[in-house]
Amino acid sequence: MHAPVLVLKDSLKRESGTKVHHANIQASKAVADIIRTTLGPRSMLKMLLDASGGIVVTNDGNAILRELDLAHPAAKSMIELSRTQDEEVGDGTTSVIVLAGEMLHVAEAFIEKNYHPTVICRAYNKALEDAIAVLDKIAMSIDVKDRATMLGLVKSCIGTKFTSQFGDLIADLAIDATQTVGVDLGQGLREVDIKKYIKVEKVPGGQLEDSKVLKGVMINKDVVAPGKMKRKIVNPRIILLDCPLEYKKGENQTNAELVKEEDWEVLLKMEEEYIESLCLQILKFKPDLVVTEKGLSDLACHYLSKAGVSAIRRVRKTDNNRIAKASGAVIVNRPDELQESDVGTGAGLFEVKKIGDEFFAFIVDCKDPKACTVLLRGASKDLLNEVERNLQDAMSVARNIIKNPKLVPGGGATELTVSATLKQKSSSVEGIEKWPYEAAALAFEAIPRTLAQNCGVNVIRTMTALQGKHANGENAWIGIDGNTGAIADMKERKIWDAYNVKAQTFKTAIEAACMLLRIDDIVSGIKKKQAPGAGQGPTKPKVETEADADGEQILPD
Repeated sequence: MHAPVLVLKDSLKRESGTKVHHANIQASKAVADIIRTTLGPRSMLKMLLDASGGIVVTNDGNAILRELDLAHPAAKSMIELSRTQDEEVGDGTTSVIVLAGEMLHVAEAFIEKNYHPTVICRAYNKALEDAIAVLDKIAMSIDVKDRATMLGLVKSCIGTKFTSQFGDLIADLAIDATQTVGVDLGQGLREVDIKKYIKVEKVPGGQLEDSKVLKGVMINKDVVAPGKMKRKIVNPRIILLDCPLEYKKGENQTNAELVKEEDWEVLLKMEEEYIESLCLQILKFKPDLVVTEKGLSDLACHYLSKAGVSAIRRVRKTDNNRIAKASGAVIVNRPDELQESDVGTGAGLFEVKKIGDEFFAFIVDCKDPKACTVLLRGASKDLLNEVERNLQDAMSVARNIIKNPKLVPGGGATELTVSATLKQKSSSVEGIEKWPYEAAALAFEAIPRTLAQNCGVNVIRTMTALQGKHANGENAWIGIDGNTGAIADMKERKIWDAYNVKAQTFKTAIEAACMLLRIDDIVSGIKKKQAPGAGQGPTKPKVETEADADGEQILPD
């Protein structure tokens, strides 16, 4: 016998073959089971304690998985799924995970029968292409201008969320906000930048019904000198700066040697004159409101308030951009470069209001604003955070529809149609790929099945009835009403999903399942490579003496 040859170090663990497949599938199923109960309108909430002891109460798949700290590598990649889904389309984070988990679950049987993973993957990809084709077939276009349709759509997308009990509230906010900031790119395309131009301000207190979309911007600031400056200006002329209105200080310590006593006065006078000239340059344009991102000295404040101009200082750059978009002003870098065209006249009202115990500056009633603020009020911080998450989802859905105005039925109807069509097609698939293809068709039923489970109806009965209705690919709009668990026509119930949310869900889920299936080796316990020459085996800690303090090894460049 030959002596055994050691290739890997002792500290490494290597698992390979079917063992890995089973482990990956188990891990992914575990993740899917955590999320499964949060699908659909009758969903449960999860309460998570994060590292700092704060509480997150949510049923947004992405938010839950973000907080979880997982050990298994396959489970980690499942989490990435919901993150990409959230960034890409903003909705459907839960369904992605449930679907991917199911895809892997049905693949397990084939791996036990020694099917090769690439065969399964090939079948899955074929199923994906056909599924997208089915989606194209049953999608219907809508008119983005028709508010009632948009409302129904956004409502059904956030119907599964906590805020659905407040009726149209959140859906209204989302549609208002996204339609405000939509920019036409020509050729019928619209670009909606949610991140930059829609600011969500959460102010605890009041009731949720008080939440509204402001036609303009609100910032958490007061004017610089509250007593002297006006706090309410109608049709203000706004100037936005991003330079400080104070005397330029030296970079670090600046020494000035003064010989005579008078020189000191000259210095002070220079400072005053510099600031006065700055303020005069600004006041030439007769503004009513000056907003700067940097500091504003007492003296400048005096000159401005003497001229009856209100000023706000140290505004965030992002807020300043929003004010610019809303009021039509241009942000100016140096006061001497101001032009009449830079003054924003689009706003109808500037007002400072006290909400709770903080002051907020409102720049509202803008003509055709391209940025807006959504003001959320609510009883507690936790509630507001959850409402904000739901609002983000709702706005993403509204944005998706503005970009691609096509709908598919919700309530598991789409998945059932896809499943039925795939089952029919599977008979024409040749060779060994037929079985995994059929299994993929069955896997799509996970979504309606989970919906039925979460409603607490008789799952088997409901599923058989639905499969019967969908058997030959017709009445594509029959699905489960998530609230009652009854079988209903989704068109009448106005339960819809955005086309690109669904398409993205299918793509992400199947691609991820294929990726996890193709892993056949996990090597764990790999240590970070040490710097070359850092010594083999543990070395004693080096004690520095003064002699070698100059040594070059201490400060690597």
